[in-house]
Amino acid sequence: MRRFPSRLAVAGTAVALAVGLTTPTAAQAAAKPAVRAGALKWATLGDSYTAGLIAAAGALTEPEDGCARTTGSYPELIRQELGPLADLHNPSCSGATTLNVYADKQIPQGRPLPPLGTDPNAPYPAVPPQIDAVAPESDVVTVQVGGNDLGFAQILKDCIELGAANLGTGTPCKDKYNAQLPDRFAQLRNNYDTMLGALHQQAPKARVITVGYPHLFPADTTRCRYGDLLQFGTFTLGDLAWARTNILEPLNLAIEQVSSAQQDTYVDLYPGSAGHSVCDSDHWINGLLSSVVPLQYALVHPNAEGQAFMAAQVESTVLG
Repeated sequence: MRRFPSRLAVAGTAVALAVGLTTPTAAQAAAKPAVRAGALKWATLGDSYTAGLIAAAGALTEPEDGCARTTGSYPELIRQELGPLADLHNPSCSGATTLNVYADKQIPQGRPLPPLGTDPNAPYPAVPPQIDAVAPESDVVTVQVGGNDLGFAQILKDCIELGAANLGTGTPCKDKYNAQLPDRFAQLRNNYDTMLGALHQQAPKARVITVGYPHLFPADTTRCRYGDLLQFGTFTLGDLAWARTNILEPLNLAIEQVSSAQQDTYVDLYPGSAGHSVCDSDHWINGLLSSVVPLQYALVHPNAEGQAFMAAQVESTVLG
């Protein structure tokens, strides 16, 4: 795994770390060190990109409540690196929307498993809004959410099906969804702004840090192989370009602009992850599958490299 540099400065004490971020074992993740007095109180909120979800991002952490948090997700990598210097709470949950962060309970669907692609234990009991895990005395709240507000998972599914029906030609997914995007983005902006306001009210002294999304689609979509399940399957090249310029990049821009309006800090993962999209040879995001044999679902999520990259970027912003 590529190692990313990291810095640590907690409670007025600077500590130089010689080790990089590595994926902990399940046993290491379960054995969380006791926090010390004065530790940084940190809540990490978010969707599946924060939770980890897929097997390529590690084993599931305990308790298995259906949110599919993994040992190799960036909050858990940070937890292992900081140890007792941080009191880190991680209520992130796969499938979460902004509403699930600040207002609504969520019914988790668990980790997708072969052969049907659904968790046999799903649906799980509802989990409370993630804001409930944010202590009023928190020092830092990080949040990475927004893709599910736009219905990205359903769009992805439809793009694959429409691309197959059109034999890889044209932009059938764009034709179906493009006119709907302005309203979806307007609602996202409103919900995101309300969410940030709620987090400030919950933890008045906390620094709120928002996290965007990394490169999923390459600038040159001809790098993607039509029909390859390790990439985007039967997505058409035209729809891949549309999804990059009309969904992913505007999503990051919306998060950045709403965060700026609230005077919150935005972690921009996009520039540093260029050249590491699903279709790049050194990819930090896996495609529809992580592997064919054995069959492992990825559903376009960060692998271990991607989670390590996000951990370094988030940690550097919080502690730098």
